[in-house]
Amino acid sequence: MNRYIAFCHVVETGSFCKTADQMGYSQSAVSQMIRSLEQEIGTPLLIRSKGSVELTFEGKELYPLIRSVVNNYRVLQEKTKELQGKISGEIRIGTIASVSNFWLPKMIKEFQNRYPESRFTLLQGEYTTISEWVKNGEVDFGFSNMEAVSGLTKIPLYTDEMMAVLPQTHPLSKKKAIPLAELVKDPYIRLEEGAFNEPMNAFRSLGLEPDVRLNVYDDYTVLAMIEEGLGYSIIPEMNLLRHDYRVVKRSLEPKITRDLCLIYRHFNVMPHMSRIFIEYIEDHFFHLHNTDHHEES
Repeated sequence: MNRYIAFCHVVETGSFCKTADQMGYSQSAVSQMIRSLEQEIGTPLLIRSKGSVELTFEGKELYPLIRSVVNNYRVLQEKTKELQGKISGEIRIGTIASVSNFWLPKMIKEFQNRYPESRFTLLQGEYTTISEWVKNGEVDFGFSNMEAVSGLTKIPLYTDEMMAVLPQTHPLSKKKAIPLAELVKDPYIRLEEGAFNEPMNAFRSLGLEPDVRLNVYDDYTVLAMIEEGLGYSIIPEMNLLRHDYRVVKRSLEPKITRDLCLIYRHFNVMPHMSRIFIEYIEDHFFHLHNTDHHEES
């Protein structure tokens, strides 16, 4: 199993040296584990070159399977410890930027006050990758959009309005609400959210196609672009609670919303501390969210 774990670490870090540090082995020991794995499988898995590591074709085919084995092994270890009365404190969460910025800090702080032994690993991504992480066991649970997820248990949390965000000098900034049809002729800065994108779906439902000039993966970068007058965007209101960019936000016509939810695969086989944290979120979410919103109002 250590060979599988080492292989996954090398793929994810792109480095034998970093893998050795993470696993507490020498670099030569990690190299030997990978060679042993390749000999067992009967094909090279990695292409080693100066300063980089890449998967071979066979490696790309086998990596998801090996990753799944490693994730299931971790679940087995956690469940075995639980049955022996040894509770692990590790909680692995897949999260979108707005949740990790505005909900999780307060939740984690208050949870760790109750459970000091708890430890958190946050993997930040978009709706599609988070669903895959949950399905393959790379994270215990995640946060996503209700409409973007299938084949997983979904716990509804919050409906967030999507807002038009424009430069302060934009002619439409004087309106209280902006029709989508009046935006399509201007340059659109799209916030990438994976295969499911609420604003793009809303445009297309009306037979409209925005003039996408920039695709950006970070909402603060989007705001910086808007401030410079490079275009407008449509961003969840939650993402606009803490910033000092000189931009204007307005409601849309028709209104666009996203329904945020917590997602997981199998509750009963999840690590014990992760189950406790999910129950904590369900019990305290309304209070925690509304406290944050009040503080920013």
